[in-house]
Order: sequence, then C-alpha cells, then structure tokens
Amino acid sequence: MINRLVKAISEKKAPVVVGLDPMLDYIPEQIRKEAFDKYGETLEGAAEAVIMFNREIVDATAELIPAVKPQIAMYEQFGIPGIIAYKKTVDYCREKGLIVIADIKRGDIGSTSGAYAAGHLGRVQVGEKSYMPFDADMATVNPYLGTDGVKPFVDVCKSCDKGIFVLVKTSNPSSGEFQDRSFGEETLYEAVADQVNAWGADLMEGEYSNVGAVVGATYPEMGRELRARMPHAYILVPGYGVQGGTGKDLAGFFHKNGLGAIVNSSRGIIAAWKQEKYSSYGAANFGEASRKAVEDMLEDIRAAVY
Repeated sequence: MINRLVKAISEKKAPVVVGLDPMLDYIPEQIRKEAFDKYGETLEGAAEAVIMFNREIVDATAELIPAVKPQIAMYEQFGIPGIIAYKKTVDYCREKGLIVIADIKRGDIGSTSGAYAAGHLGRVQVGEKSYMPFDADMATVNPYLGTDGVKPFVDVCKSCDKGIFVLVKTSNPSSGEFQDRSFGEETLYEAVADQVNAWGADLMEGEYSNVGAVVGATYPEMGRELRARMPHAYILVPGYGVQGGTGKDLAGFFHKNGLGAIVNSSRGIIAAWKQEKYSSYGAANFGEASRKAVEDMLEDIRAAVY
C-alpha cells in the first residue's frame, strides 16, 4: 500500500491529503436546503448534505491530490445515517482513484482491536462469504495499549495490503501532558517512535514501511528529530493551516527527495469558501474555493520541500 501512496504523491508532486471532516456549518445553505427538502431536518437530511458536500469537494480537488482523510467522528455524530454517509464517502473517493486514509484512531486489545482492524481495513467472514465492510486503504491507530492493540492492524496490513499511521506526537496543544513525559532517558513519544520501527520492520515495501506515524506540524523540531529516528516510516502530518503549521515548518518532516511525509489540511480546504481570502468564490462556488486552497497549499509546501 505505501508504494501506491508514494507513487501517487510523486506523480502529482503533491505531498498533501485533504481532510474530509464536515460540520454542518461548513456546508453552504443551498446544499443543506436541498438535502432538508428531501429528508427534512433529520439525521438522514444531515447525512445527505454531508455526502453532497463531500462529492463536490472531491470533484474539485481529486486531480490535484493523492489522498483524502475522512475523520469518522464527523460522521458518527449523525448516528447510523452518518456512518452510511462515511461509507459512501469512502467508496466515492476510491472510485475517483484517491487513497483513503481513515482517521479512526482506534486501538484496543485482543479480539476488539482485531474487529476494528477487520472492519475498517480488512475482511469479515459471514458464513461462506467474506466482506470488506468499510474498505479504507489506510487508518490511524492509537498505540496507548501497546503491541496488543497494534498487532491486529499490522496483521491486516500484511494480509490485505493496507497501511496504518500510528499516533506518535500529535498536533494538539495538550499532547505534551503525556507524550512529552520522560522515563529513563527518553520521552513517551520517542518510545512510541521506536515501536513504530519495530512494528514496521516486517512490512517494508522498498524504502518505506506500511506502518507510518502521525507527527503534528505544530512541533517542527520534534518532527525533524522523529524523521531521523523513524527513517522508514511515512509521516502523516496534521496541524497545517488553521492549527498554525506552515510550509516552512515542514521541511524537517521530509527526506531530501521530497518524500517521507504527507501533510493534512481539513477545514482550511473544505471550509475555504468561508475564509476572507477566498470569499470572492461565494457559497455557490465552494468547490472551486477548495480547489484554490489546495493549489495555494501545494505552492507553499512545494517551495519548502522540493
């Protein structure tokens, strides 16, 4: 799987991923009205608005980007209709040739973690048939429970040619409460980074492993340090744009050939039409506003890493 991602990034010269994290107030009034006219102001109406919104964003940006990253919580908030919207979003993005990184941050023990891995990345057996329920290409994984929680995902990556990104140093302000704590001569995030190396050793595809890492753009010095510490892990970088990360902060996350990292922007892209910078597009052209925001992001990151 990681080779597919690297190939797509290289062909488009686009080490970016668009986070499909829709909130209802990101969705223009005309989209919500059409959905509510059909289903009412219901969970089904909200889910329909999300699907319509996502499709236009994807149609406007797919040729520029290699991947998308839907955050499942933004769909779960609408209950069962939201989960259906999530699945429809995954399927639509894959039809467009995009790699789907499921931002699920799952991690448990034993059969529970195995069920998460099977449901989101792998297969489940139903009688004599097997199914790939959500069928994302890659997923984010929380390592807090240790190898017991991660190994089922690693096993599915092996059997189904999928990939994972393990949370190492996240972009949120309070991440240091635990992740920066020292024990012995290293911090918790450094210990997790070392485990990423170990978990990924048997999942190499050329230069990179199918076990990658999440490292926030808001911590560029740590990003540089972790790039060296995890030479074969592709790094998923949240925190660009609205959270404060910029292109100039990101050079240390990449290898010198411009590979090794992929940078996420969510509301900075999908809600671009609401920003003053892109206000000229208006709600009617929100997809084009998102496309322009992607183009601006690419210009910023390319200048920093190529």
